[in-house]
Amino acid sequence: MDEPAEVRISRGQRLVEAVREDLELFGVAELEERIDVLRSEIARVQAQIERKRAGRAAADALFSSRSA
Repeated sequence: MDEPAEVRISRGQRLVEAVREDLELFGVAELEERIDVLRSEIARVQAQIERKRAGRAAADALFSSRSA
């Protein structure tokens, strides 16, 4: 018997699902924990943005100095 194919979750799908959750089902402690997790994720995303910007700036500097 064949195993069912794995369901592929698209990028950001879990985030979309989390945003749609009914918060009425959570207690105060769970909501506070959720806020902590979200703040950590925001910091992680901001750090990644900064890394990408720094990489782009380095590439721009390298290629603009070559054409000068």
